Amino acid sequence: MVLVSWLIAFLEYCFQVPANRWGHGQFSAAQLKTMQEAITLLVFSAFSVFYLSEKIRWNHLLGFALLIAAVFVIFKE
Repeated sequence: MVLVSWLIAFLEYCFQVPANRWGHGQFSAAQLKTMQEAITLLVFSAFSVFYLSEKIRWNHLLGFALLIAAVFVIFKE
């Protein structure tokens, strides 16, 4: 199971590094990191609900709303 986890992380890294290099011309480093974290949390949330059968609670929804606010603030000109 650990090997599978590391393979998933390696695959994510293989996409992340080129995406950051290509994206840096259009986005700032803070914007790229914010997008990365938001996407990671969305994917992990879906994984935890559909694969791990965990329920999303009110505090999770509030945290997601705050993350959306953070994305808005980071991308505000």
